[in-house]
Amino acid sequence: MSSRSNDQGRAYEYAWLVTLEREIAKKRKAIIEENSSFIAVQNAWNNIDCLLQEKYMTSALSAVDTLFDIEPLILEDNGDILTLKIQADDAGKSGDVRDLLIIRCGIEWEIGLSLKHNHFAVKHSRLSKSLDFGKKWFGINCSQDYWDEIKPIFSYLQSEKKKGAKWSDLPAKEKDIYMPLLNAFINELHRSNSICDKVPAKMIEHLLGQFDFYKIIGLSKKRITQIQTFNIRGTLNQSGQNKKPSQKIPLANLPTRIVDICFKPGSTNTVELYLDGGWQFSFRIHNASTLVETSLKFDIQIVGVPLNIIYIECRWTQ
Repeated sequence: MSSRSNDQGRAYEYAWLVTLEREIAKKRKAIIEENSSFIAVQNAWNNIDCLLQEKYMTSALSAVDTLFDIEPLILEDNGDILTLKIQADDAGKSGDVRDLLIIRCGIEWEIGLSLKHNHFAVKHSRLSKSLDFGKKWFGINCSQDYWDEIKPIFSYLQSEKKKGAKWSDLPAKEKDIYMPLLNAFINELHRSNSICDKVPAKMIEHLLGQFDFYKIIGLSKKRITQIQTFNIRGTLNQSGQNKKPSQKIPLANLPTRIVDICFKPGSTNTVELYLDGGWQFSFRIHNASTLVETSLKFDIQIVGVPLNIIYIECRWTQ
């Protein structure tokens, strides 16, 4: 991710943070935890122009009341203090995709928001000569067949790296790198799935993290802020003492089988994963730098979700 994109992503988190604090404070006491992550998003906010700041604030303000309606515990005032916290980037490495936490310690309750602006990416996992994605993703060590398949690919990359080569210098990176690496990835998924029927469910839990969350996406061109509900464990949408949520957020069903995994038609760098229940993902492999490295990054996108994951669209009014 470029420094500009990183700044914009963090600035969007800041817009949501301060909008939540301001709107919640109208009903009850709320504080922002001023940790190092708060300083990072505040600095990012100061690095973007005023027009973009206004756009981000509009995006957050358009959806905040909807969030309050489906999560009445946010505004419920029992005399406790509500804390807003920006998570460190390292949280994602331990399986927590939430960027912003809303916490009430008095009742041991919290919810999290994953905040994105103009993109739908899930994760940016990597493949390398030594990274055991099977163990990390679903608890099954990659087979020797997988390591044998990828060894010549990464040996070639290691040789080109020593030369100081650029990715653009490689004469046939799709044929020599992308396609064989993705084929090894596909083969290993099939192998693991054949010995453990929990692989589809565990993959979803890895890709979406170990906590339920709301994914909030600001779509500037459409002037819409979209709220997506990932209520896999049933921790979202709880009633307060005196108020129930305005609408029911159902549980999202985990998949039980891989329907298919194959190359996207016409593509040499993207495979598509189809699971039962409506889950669909795309995995695009790409180099994340100018110079050749001995690892490659996945851009993972959600293509389809079950019907019981609700999308709520909040139109901008300003």
